[in-house]
Parts: sequence; structure tokens; C-alpha cells
Amino acid sequence: MTQQSLWQFVSEQHEKLLTQITQHLGLTFLSLLLAIIVGLPLGIFIARKKKLSGSVLGIAGILQTIPSIALLGFMIPAFGIGATPAIVALLIYALLPIIRNTYTGITGVNPAVIESAKAMGMNWKQLLFKVELPLAMPVIIAGIRTAAVINVGVATLASFVAAGGLGEFIFGGISLNNTNMILAGAIPAALLAVLLDKIIAVFQKFKYHDLQKLKYIIPAIFIICGAVYFLASTSENKLKAGFTPEFMGRQDGDLGLRSVYGLNVNPKVVNDAVMYKAAYEGELDLISGYSTDGRIKAFDLYVLEDDKKIFPPYFAAPIIKTKTLEKFPELEKILDLLAGKLNDSIMTDLNYKSDYLNQTPEKIAKDFLVKNNLYKISNKGNSGTIRIGSKIFGEQYILAEMYKMLIEGYTNYKVETKTGLGGTKICFDALMNDAIDFYPEYTGTGLLVLLKPDEKTLSTVTKSAENTYQYVNSEFRKQYGIKWLKPLGFNNSYALMMRKKQSEELKIKTISDLKHYLNSN
Repeated sequence: MTQQSLWQFVSEQHEKLLTQITQHLGLTFLSLLLAIIVGLPLGIFIARKKKLSGSVLGIAGILQTIPSIALLGFMIPAFGIGATPAIVALLIYALLPIIRNTYTGITGVNPAVIESAKAMGMNWKQLLFKVELPLAMPVIIAGIRTAAVINVGVATLASFVAAGGLGEFIFGGISLNNTNMILAGAIPAALLAVLLDKIIAVFQKFKYHDLQKLKYIIPAIFIICGAVYFLASTSENKLKAGFTPEFMGRQDGDLGLRSVYGLNVNPKVVNDAVMYKAAYEGELDLISGYSTDGRIKAFDLYVLEDDKKIFPPYFAAPIIKTKTLEKFPELEKILDLLAGKLNDSIMTDLNYKSDYLNQTPEKIAKDFLVKNNLYKISNKGNSGTIRIGSKIFGEQYILAEMYKMLIEGYTNYKVETKTGLGGTKICFDALMNDAIDFYPEYTGTGLLVLLKPDEKTLSTVTKSAENTYQYVNSEFRKQYGIKWLKPLGFNNSYALMMRKKQSEELKIKTISDLKHYLNSN
């Protein structure tokens, strides 16, 4: 297949890219406007009540140190998914520089100037608006400038909660091993940060009375950008859909739904950590998911039948470099102890324990190995270290722990786990660069994301799970020097799902039924 250039990708995806840029600016401007409305008065207040300055700045500082993903996670129970949690999180990140610079600017005004103003009979209001704010304005705008640049960067994470923005391309590209997609999101985000910084720098040079002339125009621009964001994010379908970044860009995902089923549900892009609960709580009606996910059972969801077979087999197996197997001769035999031990129902049950019962991956893994007479106490060996990687969802954490316990129990090797590595691209690049020694992968992902065969080859090798496995194993050896070990026995394919009660009410059992329903409404 001919390698697509960045320019070709941007040309094909220009409408989506423009939408994402609009959403990104809308999130940035709305959150920045709200941060100014909150932060500026707070900064003025603590400049007057200096005893409170340490506490207020300390709290703002602590809030900014919370990892952005975690902060978004905290917002979801209170605000659900979409623009609101993203804007609140961005507001929090923008507060510290605005509050601190407002406080610094006002307290930095020469005391002699303040005394002169008071001697002229100015009251506190006149003092603030005619003396302190005009003199402090360059410092205050510097804080707003810093906050704006921070927000442009953090806004890329808004896609995790279905708020849109350039993060959709960035995280989709990471998951799909698509450098062009990553660059299509990252380059505009970087340019927006630089452009916004330069524009605000111009305002920083304005005199205070010139800025007063713009006091209605600037907020109006911010509000218009916010309104455009909401218009760009509005779905036309009666069913609200949410798909993961990876699902959006795959042929066995949204691309296949469009080309094979003719189905365009105008989905929001959402992280798989929140999409199941969003469906359960009615914030989304249709989601992409994984067929062995324990949250299907936990949230009473119904998996629609893929009647046109766009989802290929996704049998799980560890992948490892052949030179690693030579370095650790006992390893393959130990990893193959799990081969065929996990069918779909068993893996779904294990995922349920993690996703819904909140059991730790270590406990789930140990209980399973004990039940299957595979568990042995660790030898605490020192014959070498094996590094196991995993992607960032529960099933992979469980599998990584099973392999860790098997290796440490049956050999004298020591194990390091490098879990939560993100999408396919990150895990595979880590394997190729010898940052990890192996990780669990899926044959369908290996086929479509890493090998990317032509349509003719694809139609041939996806006729059966065995054909898919044999093809990816053969090609990985030729192209990468990587071996697929024996499959674990379960098929974790992509799936479309709805709330069971809703699917029954609408009589939607298959993806074709869904297409018919949307066309008739």
C-alpha cells in the first residue's frame, strides 16, 4: 500500500480538522473567559486581604498540580461527559497564573503612588480602577497569556470526555499507529498556542484606556467562539453515539460502519474508561465497546449483531521478539501455560471483577491461576529481568499480572511490569525499541493497525480466526522479527452496544436494524 502523506491526510480530513480546531478554540476561550471572571476578583481580593493570599494561592497551586486526566475523571461524576467537565477542568488550570499575577501586579504598585492617590481624595473604587489596575495591567495580562497557552495544551485531553478538540486526532493517531493523524492534531494545537500567545502579547502593550475600549469586544469574541463550539458539537441524530479515538479511525470501526453499512451516526469521541457508564446513565445511546468487557454485564448493555461481519477475529496472544526468546529459552514454554485457558465467558467474568467489583488485577490473576492449578509462589530469582507491557485497559492489566506470576513462579527470572502504555502504537513501539520484552496483543489489531494489508488480502485472511492468526504470525516474523505465541482462547472483538432496555423498545438487534431505524427517523 502507498504511504499516505500528511498533506493527503489533511486534505481528506479537512472538514473534521476544521471542526476540531473550532471546538478547541471554543473550549479554550470559554474556559479562559470564566477563569478571568473568577480569577481577577480573587486576585484583587487577596491583594486587599493579604493574610488570605497564602491560602488562596496555595489551593490554586494544588489544583493545578492534579494530573489533567485525573482532574477530568473527578469532573465526570459531577458534570457527566461533554463540554462542561472539560471547561471546568480548564478553568481550574487557568486560575493560578491569573490570580497570582493579579495579586502580584496590584501589590507591586509603588506605595508612594497609592498614598498620593489617597491624598487626592480617591475612594477604594477610584483607587482600584484609576490607579492600581492601570499600573498592574501588563502583569495581569501576562498571567492571562500564560493561562491561555496552558489551556490550549490541556484542551487536547477534552476528547477523553467527549468534548471534542484536536485531541481526537492526537489520541486516535497514537492508538492507530498513524503518525499523520497525530501530526494533524499536534501541529495545529502547537500553532494555536503560539498564535494566541502572540495575540495576547500585543494586548499586553496597550495602554489601560485603550483596553477599556475593548472591554465589550473581547468577551464578545470569546462568547461567539463558545457558541460556534456548541454548534460544531451538536449531533443531528436522535441517538447520541460515542466512539473511542481508535474505533473512529479503523476499518473495523467507524470507517467500516460508513463503507459497509452506510451508517453515519455522527459520534462524539470519548475515552473507553467513561463510555460504558455514559451509556448506562443515558448520556450516550450507542457506544463502541469490546465483546469481553465486564461492563456489558455490569451496566446491562446489549451487543448488536454484526450481521455484515466488519469486525474480524480478535484472538489474544502474547507477541515477543524472536531474539528475546533466544535470550530467555524457558520463556515461551511458560507463557504458553495460559494458551487455550481463557474463553470469551471466562475473560468476560474476569473483566467484570475488575470493571465492576473493583477487584485488583493481582487478586483476579492469582485467583484464576490457583483455580487452574497454575499458581506457584515466586522464586524471587535473579537470572535476568523480563519486562511485560500492557495497554491501558483492565483486561491487559489482568493478563500482565498472570504472566508475571507464571514467570516468577516457574523460572528464576525477575519481572518488571510496564502497564498502562496507552494505545497500540505506544506498546508496539516500546516492543520494537526494546523498552519491553512482550505484551498481549490481538490478531485483528495486528492485522489492521500494524500490517494494514490491501483489501484482497484482508478479505482472504479474515475468513477464519485461524487464517488471521497464521497470517499475522507469518508477516510479523518477516517484517519485524516478532513471534505470536499460542492464542489464549478468547476473542475480544469490537462491538456496537446499547442499553438493553432501549434496544428492546426500538427493536434494534443488529447493526442493520440500527441503520434502518436511523433512516426511518
